[in-house]
Amino acid sequence: MQIVSPEHKTITYFAKELSWLSFNERVLQEAKDPTNPIIERIRFLGIFSNNLDEFFQVRVADVKRRILLNNLPDTNFDEDEVLLADIQKKVLELGKKFSVIYDQILIDLNEHHIHIKQPDALSDFHKNWLANYFKDQVLPHLLPMMINESKDYSDNINDTMTHLFVELNGEKQHHAFLEVPTDRLNRFVQLPPEKTRRHKTIVLLDDVIRFFIADVFKSFFKFERIEAYSMKLTRDAEYNLDDELEEGVLDTMSKGLKQRLYAEPVRLVYEESMPEEMLKLMKKRLGVTGQDAMIPGGRYRNFRDFISFPNVGRGYLENKPLPPLKSAAFSKYSSVFRAISVQDILLYYPYHTFNHMLEYIRQAAFDPRVTQIKVNIYRVAKQSRLIASLINAAKNGKKVTVMVELKARFDEQNNIEWAKLMSEYGIKVMIGIPALKVHSKLCVVHRREKGKIVKYAHIGTGNFHEKTARIYTDFSLFTKHPDITEECDSVFRFIESSYLPFKFEHLMISPINARSRIVELIDEEITHAEQGRTGKVTIKINNLVDKQLVDKLYEASRKGVKIRLIVRGMCALVPGLAQFSDNIKIISIVDRFLEHPRVMIFDNNGDPKVYISSADWMTRNLDHRVEVGTPIYAEHLKKLIIDIIELQFKDRTKARVIDAEQKNLYVRRGNRKKIRSQIAIYDHLKKWELHQLNEAKE
Repeated sequence: MQIVSPEHKTITYFAKELSWLSFNERVLQEAKDPTNPIIERIRFLGIFSNNLDEFFQVRVADVKRRILLNNLPDTNFDEDEVLLADIQKKVLELGKKFSVIYDQILIDLNEHHIHIKQPDALSDFHKNWLANYFKDQVLPHLLPMMINESKDYSDNINDTMTHLFVELNGEKQHHAFLEVPTDRLNRFVQLPPEKTRRHKTIVLLDDVIRFFIADVFKSFFKFERIEAYSMKLTRDAEYNLDDELEEGVLDTMSKGLKQRLYAEPVRLVYEESMPEEMLKLMKKRLGVTGQDAMIPGGRYRNFRDFISFPNVGRGYLENKPLPPLKSAAFSKYSSVFRAISVQDILLYYPYHTFNHMLEYIRQAAFDPRVTQIKVNIYRVAKQSRLIASLINAAKNGKKVTVMVELKARFDEQNNIEWAKLMSEYGIKVMIGIPALKVHSKLCVVHRREKGKIVKYAHIGTGNFHEKTARIYTDFSLFTKHPDITEECDSVFRFIESSYLPFKFEHLMISPINARSRIVELIDEEITHAEQGRTGKVTIKINNLVDKQLVDKLYEASRKGVKIRLIVRGMCALVPGLAQFSDNIKIISIVDRFLEHPRVMIFDNNGDPKVYISSADWMTRNLDHRVEVGTPIYAEHLKKLIIDIIELQFKDRTKARVIDAEQKNLYVRRGNRKKIRSQIAIYDHLKKWELHQLNEAKE
């Protein structure tokens, strides 16, 4: 669905939900691409599936809630019913493509002597081995939920898991839901070699259970025939917290998470071959309505497990590792604070090692000159070295303040546990501002130097997460700049006392000045263009859906500003429309690493202003979250960021054009060099770090 502007007679906005599906189609393209290693291709199917789960939990659930508002006065969301139909149509289309790609991947795996087989196609040797495996390893974890005709079972289905819907036919008919216990057992069962180690055979846990399904029930029920079909229920990921509860916030959040289990279903995906009568019964027992997405599919649900599909073959079947680079600026000094005192330092993960960030916190935890550490946490690893260092700092008598965002979707439980643990060690845990999520990536260290407190700051575009820092691209700036660090410190004071007035001259802070500052910077480029100088804006972002900023870019385009965008995900802006957005070009890059940083470059008549930020251009990020963007003042770092962005615009391998039809066509190579930007960036940074190291020796 697209919105047409009566004034300009043009399509001016893409529906963000459909543009997101267009992004996930780009992920599917990576699974299809035969130039990608075969193991990476099947993992992209897992990424696609995981993305789609979250899409229904969040985006589709939101559309459904808006449709329900049609029954309330003063609402006008009729177009959302059309949007939901468009979403379902596109999802079905992508599902068909998914099945074709998966079938081709199975063929390609066979060519590399990796076989995903059904149990009935196995040799007697493997069937016997699998029978013992099922009895000893699988059966103890199977807990059938027998169906009572008078009960609604939607509240009993864990929407993170695949289930089998089972029908037993005999004198009496029985039905059951059976969870596939992939949280306790490996989804991919590798069989032992029978004759040659060259051939690797894998059976999915789902198929193992289905093959031996009669053994689960035969001691308790008489039946002549048993059938089992896969299904998965997806629920609304939003949940309501009762502000009137007297319990503490952590207890309130815990209750809220439990509410998610009972949230409304938004999607039921089921095996297409399930008999119609079984489907009707299952739908009835799950309370699935006509508005819920009923999506027929293949044999397997919860395909997101395929993100961890094992490479049981040769090394070349997956991406060749890119060893993380060490920063020359940090490596020259034993103390991170000495290194930052010499110059601002920029890291770009995962090309750079995340260990520099962890070392920054580790050293601060026991450095006798450090008096205080402040950090805000949105997502961290389940075994977080960063939090271990913060606890160590508290043990060493440092004043430690941690802002934990308890409402970080899908990480709430993890964050609750960390908040409780840190509180036990005397760390001051802040839970933020009730109406605002805190999404910034800040860490401020106070250090006593020559009798004065000197502040050091980290400002990043990504989370303090050891695992995602290996697969997400993100910038981290370390600085001692007194104005920047003082304003970073003020962000924590704002979080704690948001009712007080705060003024920020350097940082872009949502919801205080980020929106107005971005508009001001675009207006400056409009002025340059109107005065005959160069007006140019370059943006790299995850999502661009805020209509005020989209309209500002349209205005800039009409007034002659050249605008280039790299948008990974949702994009409401329609580029390339004559005399409206024809000065706007957009590409999107999907490759081995998830493109995650937010970068803004304003040409400023040849003296670029460069910013990195934690905020996407979404209304929620600009108006309803605490986000931090920082200017890059060091000229060599500004140039480095610009060089990296330029390499992405030169990508002729993984870059797609975002056009008015969202066709997802690859950027044409023509006679240009075949550049794959993520690899080119790694090579560029490797040379850059070597140059920095050699320059220091001279």
